[in-house]
Amino acid sequence: MATYILRRLVSTIGVMVMVGVFVFLLLRLAPGDPAAMIAGKSATAEMIAGIRERLGLNDPLPVQFIRWVRNLLGGDFGTSIFAGRPVLELISQRLEPTISISILTMILSVTIGVSFGILAAWRAGALVDRILTAFATVGFSVPVFVVGFFLIYLLAITTRWLPVQGYQPIGRSFTPWFVHLILPTLTLSVPYIAYIARIARASMLEVLSEDYMRTAAAKGASSYAMLFHHALKNAGVPILTVIGLSFAGLISGVVITETVFNIPGVGRLVVDAINNRDYPIIQGVLILVSGLYVLINLAVDLSYTLIDPRIRY
Repeated sequence: MATYILRRLVSTIGVMVMVGVFVFLLLRLAPGDPAAMIAGKSATAEMIAGIRERLGLNDPLPVQFIRWVRNLLGGDFGTSIFAGRPVLELISQRLEPTISISILTMILSVTIGVSFGILAAWRAGALVDRILTAFATVGFSVPVFVVGFFLIYLLAITTRWLPVQGYQPIGRSFTPWFVHLILPTLTLSVPYIAYIARIARASMLEVLSEDYMRTAAAKGASSYAMLFHHALKNAGVPILTVIGLSFAGLISGVVITETVFNIPGVGRLVVDAINNRDYPIIQGVLILVSGLYVLINLAVDLSYTLIDPRIRY
């Protein structure tokens, strides 16, 4: 196990290097000049050239890349071009809303998605199975922003049960924090509930058709024991894989959700940075998200041994 973990961590270094090169070149070679955006429409060519020199944008790309990597290894993610503040400071100020939405979304998605998948597999072919399958198909197909606007109209504008937009820090008060997160969490959870439910149903159906499940039923095992003690554990590997990938891929949904509900999280920070061509912020967020993605995949791989003792590394 220790050898496997060490090997995966070494391979992570290569992955992060490739991610760093890709992010750096993608941003530098994209059209647009951040110096011109900083200077404004009325700026002269001399003013723009001075800003480019101050930001180091006139240096060759290899020199810029080496300087960026050296600072990154020292824990310096750079300084925002427009805000003039350290990138890590700006990201840390926006982490609470994003982490709150992500955690609540995964709790809701896993709880409901796995439950729906188990229920649909248990009652395969029945009315409840067809209803849940239809929900999974529609929920996975409809874009997140469409779900968001529909829930805003239904729960905020029509019934006025929930606030339309905004965010309240949890340190100020728990209730406003939770109330403001209900709509974003529901919006972001719909596609993940649908995705997890589909995979859980397929995995459970495959396990329930095995000979040992029919033997357990013939011996008088209860439905609860068959579903949760036998079937779910044996179907857990693909379900856990989907949960890990869903958690790692939340960032794309968080960007849209935070934009729709005007939440000042990391997603909104990235959108503003893209609009302003703020290289350091975009690079810093992408590097952190990539590292998190790799670590989550490693954690999922290691957790397989807890579910299926036949898996060894």
